[in-house]
Amino acid sequence: MVRAERLPVGNWIRSVILLTGSLWFTSVAPMATGSDFPSIDDTPREIGLHTPEWFELSFLDFTEDLERAVERGRNGLAIYFGMDDCPYCEAMIHENLAQPDIRQYFSEHFDVIALDVQGSRDVVTLDGDVVSERTFAVERRLNFTPAFTFFDAEGNEIHRIRGYYPPYRFRAALEYVIDRHDRDGSFRDYLDRADPPPKFDVDDINVRDFFQSPPHMLDRSRIPAQRPLVVFFERRACHACDVLHSEPLQDDSVLDLIRLFDAVQLDLDADTPVITPAGERTTAEEWGRELDIHWAPTMVFYDERGQEIIRIDSVVALTRLRNVMNYVLTRAYEEYPTFERWRAAGAE
Repeated sequence: MVRAERLPVGNWIRSVILLTGSLWFTSVAPMATGSDFPSIDDTPREIGLHTPEWFELSFLDFTEDLERAVERGRNGLAIYFGMDDCPYCEAMIHENLAQPDIRQYFSEHFDVIALDVQGSRDVVTLDGDVVSERTFAVERRLNFTPAFTFFDAEGNEIHRIRGYYPPYRFRAALEYVIDRHDRDGSFRDYLDRADPPPKFDVDDINVRDFFQSPPHMLDRSRIPAQRPLVVFFERRACHACDVLHSEPLQDDSVLDLIRLFDAVQLDLDADTPVITPAGERTTAEEWGRELDIHWAPTMVFYDERGQEIIRIDSVVALTRLRNVMNYVLTRAYEEYPTFERWRAAGAE
């Protein structure tokens, strides 16, 4: 049994076995250690808003940008959403987009333009609407930066990436988009086909005293609960889960906050019975698939009536985790439509 106090030491995780012509992936490798899983210090500090030099210059008319991309032989248009002083954006630029194979593969298939999620510049959307950068980000429900949204040559949205993924998962997301695996199913479906979750007991789920014991009767649809709910979707032999439990979830301030929630832990690959906040009977595996959860660990936050408020389904460190819990506990979501709007207002 893996305990929270054990430090993560080189778990072996299956990498993506691509179904069609991989550029990068092998069958089994230590994919979530060292440089493939950067340690992010998300302490507030001055970083600035930076983008790679190979991003395209734009007058922010997306129709013109898409037409130019197609003329240049690209698959379509990718829009990057960044934010001033964002440590996760810094990691995306320096850990992911600076790698030659990622840069080449990405830039050969998409023109990429950059937006500031708090920016006031007008953009002309592919639907012809004129909105600010800030409004466009809110419409896309981009709670976390960095983020990408991808459009094909006809202007149809293919996929969105919200938050930071380490290079090995970011490469898989690019393959999903570029090879149009979205036509065959969700990103979760694609990962399950290409990278079957481990079925062997290398390690168990991290055990913590703040998780409620089964049975998991989470129905809030008829009688509101006393407290908000957070559901942790995790997996066995999950290096990212170990990092979560041995780093931010060891911080006393985080532990104080999490004890103000009803907290439940579910194994994404298990048939554990669950009654969801909406009152539906299902299993942990089926519910995770219905929610299209493809990253472990994912934390989904619900209000007292069972409505989803926000989810963290990307890499998270101490400051972001603590701030998201405060965003939920203070009911700031009632005033601010996204977490990033709340953060930009200085409310954290």
